[in-house]
Amino acid sequence: MTKQEALMETPEPNHAIAEEDRLRADLYDFLAVLLAAPPSDALLAKTASLSGDAETDLGTAVAALSRIAKHSKSTAVEREFNALFIGLGRGELLPYASYYLTGFLNEKPLAALRRDMAARGMTRAPNVYEPEDNIASMMEMMASLITGRFGKPASVAEQKTFFNKHIGPWAGHFFTDLEAAKNSVLYASVGAVGRVFMEIETEGFRMSAE
Repeated sequence: MTKQEALMETPEPNHAIAEEDRLRADLYDFLAVLLAAPPSDALLAKTASLSGDAETDLGTAVAALSRIAKHSKSTAVEREFNALFIGLGRGELLPYASYYLTGFLNEKPLAALRRDMAARGMTRAPNVYEPEDNIASMMEMMASLITGRFGKPASVAEQKTFFNKHIGPWAGHFFTDLEAAKNSVLYASVGAVGRVFMEIETEGFRMSAE
């Protein structure tokens, strides 16, 4: 993710982490970029170049996203993004933890997130004005914890705590809604990738306690 795309003000220390964790972080970052703003032609081309293992649900979802990206134009996807997330007054979806968990924006989930962000030295980028509990920021935060952009990489236990508190209770529901949204075309496949990835992360963290 480039500085222009980043939603959080994050340094980029170069920590050595396991390849599996690097791949997890890359997918979180990829989802963050796709959900932060309409994709450029370059990002669509990158998405179209992806390949997925047909033997897994995630691989199947990634392959489907790649196929749709190959036939997508940035102008059409920008209209899709605006209909989903911006709209006239509001988009079809409200991608915020507070809304999914309470039915209202700027509620207790946002306050709790801000406390945990402050404790970890996370701050919103100066050119970003929407609440920090939006789905794109949450994906970026999780990637940052894995890679250690705020210091040393977070332990599995620390990642699990953050995920279970701030992402797990609602992100899967959001991605399911994105997958089924009437304005979703490319983003239906983004929703499928996100939904399956959240299921994998939830199960992985559950097993880490056993």
